[in-house]
Amino acid sequence: MTPMPDESSHLILPDGDPVLTSRFAVPVLPPTFVHRGRLTQHLQQGLRDGPLVLVNGPAGAGKTFLVADWFTSARPRGSAAWLTLESSDDASGLFWAYTLEALRYHGVELSEHIGSPGLPARVDPSLLARLADELNRREEPVTLVLDEFDRITSPAVAEELHELVRHASPRLRLVLVSRSDPLLPLHRYAAAGQLTEVRAAELAFKVHETSTLLSLHGLPSSDGVVRALNERTHGWAAGLRLWALAALRAPDPESYLKEFEESDNTIADFLTVEVLERQRQETQDLLLRTSLLERIHPDLADALTGRKDAGRLLVDLHRVNAFVTPVGHSWYRQHPLFAEILRARLRARYPGLEAELHSRAAHWLGSTGLVMDALPHAVAAGDWGFAATLLVDDLAIGSLLTGRDTDRLTDLFSRMPPGADGAAPELIRAALALARHDTQRGVTHLRQAESEVRAAGGPAARLSLTYLNVLAGRLLADADRAETAAREADQVRDEDAYLLKGLESAHPEFGALLLSDLGAVLLWAGRLDEAREALQAAAEVESSPSTAGPRHESLNRLALIELLSGRLRRAEQQVGAADSEAERSGLPKTEGTGTGQLALAEVALERDDLSAARRALERAAALEAAQDDPVVSGGLAVLRSRLCLARGDVRGALEALRGVRKAAEAAGGTPAPEWLSDRAVAAAAAARLAAGDPAAAVAAVQEQDAAGPEALVAEAQAQLACGDCESALRALDRLPASAARGPAVAVAVLLARAQAATALGDDAAARRLLVRALTVAAPERQRRPFREAAPWLRRMLRSEPSLAASHDWLPAELRPAPAPGQGPAGEVPPGPVESLSSRECDVLARAAQLMSTEEIAADLFLSVNTVKTHLKNINRKLSVTRRTEAVRRARELGLL
Repeated sequence: MTPMPDESSHLILPDGDPVLTSRFAVPVLPPTFVHRGRLTQHLQQGLRDGPLVLVNGPAGAGKTFLVADWFTSARPRGSAAWLTLESSDDASGLFWAYTLEALRYHGVELSEHIGSPGLPARVDPSLLARLADELNRREEPVTLVLDEFDRITSPAVAEELHELVRHASPRLRLVLVSRSDPLLPLHRYAAAGQLTEVRAAELAFKVHETSTLLSLHGLPSSDGVVRALNERTHGWAAGLRLWALAALRAPDPESYLKEFEESDNTIADFLTVEVLERQRQETQDLLLRTSLLERIHPDLADALTGRKDAGRLLVDLHRVNAFVTPVGHSWYRQHPLFAEILRARLRARYPGLEAELHSRAAHWLGSTGLVMDALPHAVAAGDWGFAATLLVDDLAIGSLLTGRDTDRLTDLFSRMPPGADGAAPELIRAALALARHDTQRGVTHLRQAESEVRAAGGPAARLSLTYLNVLAGRLLADADRAETAAREADQVRDEDAYLLKGLESAHPEFGALLLSDLGAVLLWAGRLDEAREALQAAAEVESSPSTAGPRHESLNRLALIELLSGRLRRAEQQVGAADSEAERSGLPKTEGTGTGQLALAEVALERDDLSAARRALERAAALEAAQDDPVVSGGLAVLRSRLCLARGDVRGALEALRGVRKAAEAAGGTPAPEWLSDRAVAAAAAARLAAGDPAAAVAAVQEQDAAGPEALVAEAQAQLACGDCESALRALDRLPASAARGPAVAVAVLLARAQAATALGDDAAARRLLVRALTVAAPERQRRPFREAAPWLRRMLRSEPSLAASHDWLPAELRPAPAPGQGPAGEVPPGPVESLSSRECDVLARAAQLMSTEEIAADLFLSVNTVKTHLKNINRKLSVTRRTEAVRRARELGLL
């Protein structure tokens, strides 16, 4: 098969490495390869019978060449792709990134909407669902060969692969080439008749196949020699080939085959004697010294040998099949087993040299900009100072906190000993501690690094120090510290603009993290406009796998700011944009602090969808990071209180508010910000008012000297319940002019004023205020304030039903009875079998406007598949089968 043009080489994996297209190459069969028709026919039949074929056997059993022979000569109709796995593919994100690129490389057309994993270690299940759906739409099956599958030891990858096969069968055929049984439920496949196995017994050479192999090598193949050799090796393909190669060099090949002792026939002995020791001395030296490298570049090899002949020697080694393979772009790789044997021989022959070689490799890789490749070698050399300096001087400190290398770097530097001194090690210790939310330890390390960095640190170290101080400021809820550090960062950038511009371009996560953390602490401090500016800048940083996390979190925090400003629809749109970022970047659903879910829960509550609010609250609370973010934990406490009160649990509502104090204590003991404390005061006042104690409700506000719009509205409502209209109006008059910016805030104020006007007997003013409240609330579908105002509002609407006649979004008990001819008074069509979520209501509203699926997706910042899922759920809940029927039914139910 002719592969597609090599476009994959321009793609970057979630771990930052380029895609190695050499891993998609089908191995070329050697001239001495023995074609075994019985096995290729077995494979072909197995792929017709079921979705899974397992080719399983020990190293050297001929598994790969067998499947390569079938792939190139006998595979069934339809598309087929080949991927050779590596140990790094045990990370879920890398495995699926390479799988998708292998399919595309071999000509399997995949839609762009499938996306690609954004993190090395994880993949969003929705990506796999999209892939399964696309495969199912194909007319012909796709066969995917995964060679060296024994490198996959992750249960998560195995489970994801199993789910893909389960959902994409019969359009996906999977061939696993492995030394061991994969972590798949093979018994299920076998019980269902969907598994074909080619194991060691079947892979073993038959006598006639051994005879063919020896003949292809030009060796004598008498029956006695063939049978003896076949029996001694048990038909093991590599053993036969190794013996054949060794016999070719023997003075009497037939005698060698007869007399070769089994105890000598080990891979280690063969590789040492027949490969390593047959090379010239300079080649042996190169093989030994480069055995500690994952990948070998000729210039790097020269740095380890001290010579200039590596380029020629590597080409020669590959040419003579000496277990050295090119992997593209002038890089080579030794066979892992060969390298392991060589490393053992290196230690025996040159004690103490290994650390020096690691040090040379680290310096060469670091000098060429391959910092992430250099770090393990620096650590292996025990040079922690150099390793830390490499990371800091590359401005990669943010990689310890987000992006593709976080887990690997955290594991690497968590082993750094206390004796590693200097500014760079202290900065890394600070970053690791702050990432664990160990703020006290992190700040201590920052202090230890600060004097040295300010005195003699380079621009990258100084800029790293400023960011870590911003992060410390966020964790300590100290906006002044974070702002001061951010200003210092700007100063450092101005002083060393040329150098830092290139480093920040290579590490866009640095700027995204700094702005995101600055915006977060400003949000906690209640400086919403400044927080919005910082977070918007963070959200606009270049999209990449390393910036996906802070961009996603910034968009969610922007949603919360819109909510606090009283803009429900804008808050919802920002969460939609954050969800789109997560879906596009392949972030898992457990990523983030839960800020977006908190905003959605508040929106749902304002729209009187209590079940949706509870679900969003539970999703946010389930995130581990939510407990470490005072904005979220404090906001969830207020939300829990309001939900308790909505179901009549006054005691639970007051109990839930203790979470606000806990959030403030967790944020370094600083007082809760005004926006949070005011919301908590308003919730406490509402609970006491619901308990029938309006005086206590008034005291709850006044004792705290609360001045936010929610608290003042709560005080006004309590004063009205006390019969003190004048005090209620004075409370509302204390509202700052900016408090009415958002519709949700304005509606609450207008309703409170309307209630006061009613109590004062000014029905005309009350009517005007109510009309304005209804007009402002209608686009937002803000039902909750009207339900909470129901007693006096119901009386007003009963006397003047025309006020609500055009507002069918209001709660049913506030709407006028149906007009004559539209059914008996009070009769309501049967409701949906399950309440529509707020997002489903948004999709339904746009469907009613005759928008296409694509237009709805664009308007709500969703994928087309997500919109289709919402439409299916809407049809199910409304018991209809078509979109037009859903719209008609929704109008009957007052949902539109």
